[in-house]
This record gives sequence, structure tokens and C-alpha cells, in this order.
Amino acid sequence: MKYVLFLFAFLKTTSIAFGQQNDIEKQLDSLFLLKTAKPFNGIVLISQNGQVKYLKTYGYSDIDQKEPLKLNDQFVVGSISKQFTAVLVLREFEKGRIELNTPIRKYLPELTQSWADTVTIHHLLTHTHGITGLDKPTSFKVGSQYSYSQIGYDLLAKIVEKTSDISFAELSRRLFEECRMENTFHPDINKYSNLVKGYTESESGELEYETETFQNYVAAGSFISTAEDLNTWNDLFYGGKLLKNKTMKMLKTKQKGAVRDHPIFGITEYGYGITVDTKENILQLGQTGFAPGFISMNFYFPKTKTSVILLQNTAYETNDLKKAFYYHTETWKIIRNELKK
Repeated sequence: MKYVLFLFAFLKTTSIAFGQQNDIEKQLDSLFLLKTAKPFNGIVLISQNGQVKYLKTYGYSDIDQKEPLKLNDQFVVGSISKQFTAVLVLREFEKGRIELNTPIRKYLPELTQSWADTVTIHHLLTHTHGITGLDKPTSFKVGSQYSYSQIGYDLLAKIVEKTSDISFAELSRRLFEECRMENTFHPDINKYSNLVKGYTESESGELEYETETFQNYVAAGSFISTAEDLNTWNDLFYGGKLLKNKTMKMLKTKQKGAVRDHPIFGITEYGYGITVDTKENILQLGQTGFAPGFISMNFYFPKTKTSVILLQNTAYETNDLKKAFYYHTETWKIIRNELKK
């Protein structure tokens, strides 16, 4: 079904901006309430030091039915999923069940390609493996280049299933339960009831209900979550509650060769499952995410314990990611400018 693009400014406000300074709130309100043919449809959450400073919903969970978005509505979070997978992998490492620099043939002996004797878990975590298909040779010498990958994280999921003797879906369920993230799920754990509809702009400029949302590997880009659950995750994850200090330090370290010319942010460096940015002497950790019909961002600034979370269920101009992520990057700029003061 197709939906003609329309203007709307429906929103639900649940909190006020940073302390006594309302300048940020005004800037954000001006951004999201701007009358445009391609309005933001989603949820924005900014928190600092454990306190939510800005939390608003804009638009609809079901555009056709004009069903307003709710705070506990669930979105597919795209590549934000990779940090969940990285934690599950590194927990297996902490238990001594896997080694990061051992060829993955040890864990997946059924693989037929010779690269299984060279590719390691480290290579999979850092996108430096070159695997493009299970039945194909690598696209470059293992470890010599970077190529952002979805299939690498699917292999990581298969590995932890083997080493734990538990399904990846169940492992993730236990992790989210531990974190008290009650609205975050692997899609195979069919207990989610508030998943919003995702929409993609067609070539004719109309929004179409997206039917291919779950085409990505779950471990790489198809977990379901909410803004509030991601905020909880940030507090626990970056607060050192999920991994040992030594392991977490490794995860947040810029890994050699894990450097990408990002289509939105330019030269971008990666740790395990997240980007690690130190531009302008501001440490920024986290990830953007894209799944058909859904665009997301989750960045964390450790110095001020600030989270910037945006979940959107309308994907405009997907052939130009800078335009597709317009609201996300403008919000990101507003917060970074405040942090530089």
C-alpha cells in the first residue's frame, strides 16, 4: 500500500531540556517541528548522567490509521544490533570458550571455504575478513582491508551458538532480561507487540509500507528495541556492567585497520561492534543503523554520560544516506556543539 507524503506535527512531550538551559530544547523542537514534505516520524531521547533531558515522539506508528507513536513503541534498530552481538561474543571469550585470534574453522568445521583457516573472530568483529558469501572466496587477503559486513556478524552468532550450546535468539533474550530491557527482542522471540510499521520512500516520492524489514541478518541489523531500552543499555554497557574492565577497554579501542570512509561521517574508526570517534577531542562511542523502513542512531559521550538516541520508521531518500539521516545528524550536531562549550 502506498501513502502520499504529508505534513504533520503531532508530538508527545514527556520531559524538559537540559537543566535550566532550554536552548537545546528550542533547537530540537525547531528541527522536528519544521514544516516539510519529509517530516521526522519517530522518537528522540537525550539523556545525561542517568537523567532523561529530552524525550518526545513525533508522528505515527501506523501512518494509514493515524495511530500516534507511544514511548514504548518498538523499532528495528539496524546496525545498533552489532554491539549486542559483540557483547555476547566477548562474554564467551571471558568464559574461555573462544579465542579472538584463532581461525574460525575451530568453531565452524562445516565451512567449506579455505578462508575458515585464516579468518578469526577478531576479523569478523572488525569487518576485516573480506567474506562475501559462505561459498565464495574472500574479496581481499584476510586482515589486509576493511569492508563493512553483515555476514561476518551472522557467523559470530553461529559461533556463540556452537560454543554455548544455546541458540543465539535465546542468548540474546537472556542478555536483555538481565538488563531489564523488557521491550528488546531478537525477532525469533515473538513476544514483541508494539513494533511500529516501517515505510520507505518510493521513486515516485510516496511512502510505501516496507515488507522487507527483516532482510538483514539479525546479529548484524535486525534486533527490535525502544528508545528507553537503548538508554538503559547505554547506562549498563558503557557503565561497565556487562563486560569485565579489560574486555570493555578492548571493545572501545580503535582496532588496527578497522577504518572506513563512512557515507555520512567520513573517516570513521571502529572498535568491536561500535564506532570510536575522538574528533575535536570529544570521545564518542556508538553506531547508526539502517534496516528497510527504519533509520536509527545511538551515540554515547562518556565524559558527560550523554546518550543521543533517535529511532525513525520512515526512510526517505535511501539512495543518499546523508539525506536519509538528516534529522539524526542535525540532532547529533546540536548535542556535540553543546558538549564543546
